[in-house]
Amino acid sequence: MTRIGAMTDRMAIDLPLMTPPLKRSVTIDGHRTSVSLEEAFWRGVADAAKSRGLTRAQLIGQIDHARPPEVGLATALRLFVIAELAPR
Repeated sequence: MTRIGAMTDRMAIDLPLMTPPLKRSVTIDGHRTSVSLEEAFWRGVADAAKSRGLTRAQLIGQIDHARPPEVGLATALRLFVIAELAPR
C-alpha cells in the first residue's frame, strides 16, 4: 500500500493513501442500489466475503438485513470492516 506521511504538532503519523469514495452497484433482494465507499473499505468487504465463502453481494445483503433502519448501508459496511479488523 502506498502511504503518505503527515506531520502533526507532536509527531509524524503514517496515513494510508487517501482516495475519494468509489460508487458501486449491488443487488440486494432483487433491488439494485449503489453504495459509495473508499477503496480500502471495498477491499475489506471483498476479503471478508471471500473468507466466509460468500460473494460480495451476499455479504452486503446480510449486513443490510442486520443493520438498524436508522443506520445507512455505507455506514454499516464501514463499521463491519472496522469490526473485522479489530483484535478479538
